[in-house]
Amino acid sequence: MYNPIRRNRNIGTDNQGFSNNNKLRIATPYGTLKSFYERIGKYHIINGHEFLFIVEETRENCFHSCSVNDIAKMIMHIPSEDYGNLRFIILRQAKRKEEIISPVWGRLIYSFEFDKEYAPAIILDAIDTNKKLVWSKKMTIEDQKEFTRLREDKHLFTDNRKAYISPICSEPSRNTQLYRTLLHEFGHYVHYLEVVERPGSETEDYEMKEERDNFYFQLPHVEKAKFAHQYADRLKKKLINDRIIPFDQS
Repeated sequence: MYNPIRRNRNIGTDNQGFSNNNKLRIATPYGTLKSFYERIGKYHIINGHEFLFIVEETRENCFHSCSVNDIAKMIMHIPSEDYGNLRFIILRQAKRKEEIISPVWGRLIYSFEFDKEYAPAIILDAIDTNKKLVWSKKMTIEDQKEFTRLREDKHLFTDNRKAYISPICSEPSRNTQLYRTLLHEFGHYVHYLEVVERPGSETEDYEMKEERDNFYFQLPHVEKAKFAHQYADRLKKKLINDRIIPFDQS
């Protein structure tokens, strides 16, 4: 019988496949015997669902634009049926090399390992105030849409003839990560639920579930991004209309 907790028989092994690109482990700092979880892990029960918030210490000139309470408040207004098995919310300090190779506001990890437990995780990266947003003038249609979203988030771009440049500031970054990125990553997870988890039953063969799993991870990036954007845009619009967002930082 299919075990919903172990979504993939290869979770935690080198044969896990797609997750080879998603392996993110939080190292224990030299000189301390305490685990990362023991130092800064914090549980929140939201709509009857238990989330573990993990906050990594930031380096100089970096900060987390959203507080744990901010994120918990947002999640409270996301439909609880969309939580699935999502468990970890991680405020992470990306390494400098990672920021150079693949800078992101956040990401969804479908199987994140923490304290010998595997579960989906949403990660929001710390913001580096020494950096700037640089947006090329040669934009695809999708680039243009994202540029518009960033301006709506109140990032102040100036034209230096070759590109549009904006400093990275606290309020616009919070707007981007709290009101868009968080919802966007939930959108990716809901897409996964709709394609892989929800069509099945408790008595189905494992192979049927694995076929849907393989199908989902073969979908084009554009298709998955479109679903996540639509989910985030629809929910954000509702929260604005209901006067739930924006709200002051807590």
